[in-house]
This record gives sequence, structure tokens and C-alpha cells, in this order.
Amino acid sequence: MVDLRVATLTGPETTLPEAAIEEFNKSLGGDLILPGGTGYDEARTIWNGMIDKRPALIVRCAGVSDVINSVNFARTNNLLAAVRGGGHSFPGNSVCEGGIMIDLSPMKGVRVDPDKRTARAEAGVKWGEFDRETQAFGLATTGGTLTDTGISGLTLGGGIGWLCRKYGLTVDNLLSADIVTADGRFLTASATENAELFWGLRGGGGNFGIVTSFEYRLHPVGPTVLGGMLIHPLENAKEVLTSYHELVSGAPDELMTGAALLTSPEGQPVVALIVCYNGPIEAGERVVQPLRDIGSPLADLIGPVPYAQVQAQLDDGFQAGRRNYIKTNFMNTIGVDAAAIMSECFASVPSPYSALALFQLGGAVGRVGKEETAYYHRDAGYHMFLASIWEDPQDDARNIRWCRETWAAMQRFSGDGVYVNEMGDEQESLDRIREAYGPNTYQRLVALKNQYDPTNLFRLNPNIKPTI
Repeated sequence: MVDLRVATLTGPETTLPEAAIEEFNKSLGGDLILPGGTGYDEARTIWNGMIDKRPALIVRCAGVSDVINSVNFARTNNLLAAVRGGGHSFPGNSVCEGGIMIDLSPMKGVRVDPDKRTARAEAGVKWGEFDRETQAFGLATTGGTLTDTGISGLTLGGGIGWLCRKYGLTVDNLLSADIVTADGRFLTASATENAELFWGLRGGGGNFGIVTSFEYRLHPVGPTVLGGMLIHPLENAKEVLTSYHELVSGAPDELMTGAALLTSPEGQPVVALIVCYNGPIEAGERVVQPLRDIGSPLADLIGPVPYAQVQAQLDDGFQAGRRNYIKTNFMNTIGVDAAAIMSECFASVPSPYSALALFQLGGAVGRVGKEETAYYHRDAGYHMFLASIWEDPQDDARNIRWCRETWAAMQRFSGDGVYVNEMGDEQESLDRIREAYGPNTYQRLVALKNQYDPTNLFRLNPNIKPTI
């Protein structure tokens, strides 16, 4: 072990003496990994292949004490700090250059209480792992649309998933959270304990500390639901998308849907209508039938399937290691002009892995008041998710350009705001940050930031800057 050059919060690099590093290492139950050490490259690698950052220290936390000691060490030494949960951050917030990476991924405990219909899960759990434990009891809560997504980031930013129209966002099902704040305190936040912090954790991202475990409300789900896709050729996109919008606008809460422009495994650009009906299968068949009657689909892949399969149905399109660049917005309607622009833009997509998707909102999401949680955009009709995904670094420029140009073309159809969990380089813009959190919500979040993280130790996120 040698003295290390490290990045600081205030700008210039500094040196950490070997003795300080050794003392820190002795305090840990998990592993401290330094550059050149065993497992360093694996530990610093996250899901988005565009991100290539080299922390000076990586702490693989074994439990809460490691998180507390890491936060105290980072604060005392003024270190730039990144927090990794699932490592699924598009802009690479899970890792930093030259600072300390606090890696929660070894913390995998899940405890289900089937009688109370609750679950307590540690911060390193991913949604596929969480679903495996809860589905053993026929239970679930609103989770991500990819099994590889970590519960931490998704929960703290809102949580759009296949159950959200029936049971609300993930934040609407959060009962309590254990958190380590910037001053090293361990707190529990709930409706009755540190209630204002609990409000902020439900949509305010990782701005106030490191959540070490989450307690969720569970619901009876499956194990079999009606799910899958209807596949149409891209040239029919205008008819398919506008008819889809008309039909799902009055859908029952049990039906959650999405519409996505994709490239099929055979290389054909297509429109996919994706469904998950969480209710009796026979009733679901009746509800879904009008969607089946749209046009002449190339394939009808909808049927009774395990809920876990619905959760995994998009995984192949978002494989770890590919290069990702995203732009997102909310939309309220899908008219003929919007459908035409989507189709026209996707016809020139440079990569077969890229996608333009609309995830339906409404239902239970919109019945929670805008002031009840820090997730503000309750009245949006759809979340528009535009992802450029490719493999060769030499193709960076044209894939990023396509994403930006398509997003710009869709602006006139977009609603207010942006989803906190799916911000890319937009998180560098204060105006866009304010839009993400909403006007009144943002000021309330600033007050919380001033209270719990006045030095902005936790800044690698859609950042709420303190004012004191």
C-alpha cells in the first residue's frame, strides 16, 4: 500500500497517506480495493459501457458499519464520493474519477413477511433478486422494467414499472428506509419518524445520504399474469400508435402498457405494443383484445406467463457492457403528427439495439397528490424513453447525434419535466434539474439538502445543491 492521489470535493487533488488508508481498511468488514489490486477493474465497471472511470478507493461494503465508516472517511478527507447500488446509472453516477466508490452491491439481504405483506431489502439488491424472493409468496411491489436494475436508484427517483398503474410507483410502496447521512448518522425515515426526510427520499434521489435498506409494501401478484408483446411493421406505426393511445387512455388500472420502436432480432424495424395485465387472466384477455385487433400484427406474443418473465422481457435489449446514451421526457398524448415523427426518426436509427419507447402512466400514479412525495410529475400520460445503444466506440458520435436529433424533433409533443431516474447529461443543467423535481418540490428539497448534506458530499446524482 502506498500514498494515493485522490480527487476532492473542492477541486485540487491531494494525497492520502498510506497510514490513513491502512487505518481505514482495518475498520472495514468488507474489502478495500485500490488501483492495481485484485478485482479492481471488475469492481469499477458498471452497466453502461461508455463509462470508464478509475476511483482511488473502492469499498465493497459488507454492512451498515462499512457504509458509516466510508462516509466518515470521505467527509473527513474531503473526498469525491460515488455510491453504487445496482450500477445501472446511465450517466455513470455509480463510479467516480479519483475519489471513493462506496459499493453497496454485496449487501443482498431480503426478508419477506408474507403475513404483513412487507419486505425489507438491502441496498445492493436488484429487482430480479427482489422479485425472486417475493414471488415465492405470490407477492410483489412495483419494480423496474429490467431485472438488472438496482432497487436503490429506482426507488429513490420514483419507480415506474409494470405494476404502477395498479399499485402506484415504487416510492408509493415504500414504508421506511434506513439511511446514513453525510455526518455519519444512522437514521430511519418513515411516515412517523423523520417524516420530512422520508418525504424527500421518495423521489429526491440520493441527495440526502446512503440508504442501506428499504421496507416495501407488497401486493398479491401472479405468479401468472397476462403479458407479452404485439409486433407490427414500422410502416404501420402511425395507425398502430394512434389506435394504441385511444384504446389505453381508458384502460383499467390492472393493465399497464408500453409502445416501443425497436429492431427485431431479424433486423426489421418494428413497433411493439407491450402489455402486463395484473388480474384474472380471462378478464385480461377481454381487456387486451382491442389491442390485438389493431391492424395485422406480425406476431402476437401475449399470453399467460410468470410475472418474473414479464419483468425480464426487455432484458435482452439492454445488455450490460453496451454503450448507452439517453434522452427522456414526459408526453400526454400520441397524435398522428407525433407518431409520424417517431416513425420517421426511427427509420434512420444507426444501431439495431436502440429504442424509442413510451411507458403508460396514469391510474394509481396520478391519484397520489403532487405534494405527498418528492416525485412531482403525477399527471403525465407517458414516460418517453429514447435510448441510443451501440457497441463500437467509433460509432459514438452518430449514435449520440441520432438520439439528440430525435429528442429535439419530439420536443413539441412533450409535456413538462423529466423523470429523475433517466436523466443523462441533462443532469448538468440546473434548469433541467428544477424541471425534474418540480418548482415547489425543488425548494422543499433544497431545505432538506441544507439540513442533511450542507457540504454536498452526495453530489453525483441529479443534484440538489445546498444554499448554506
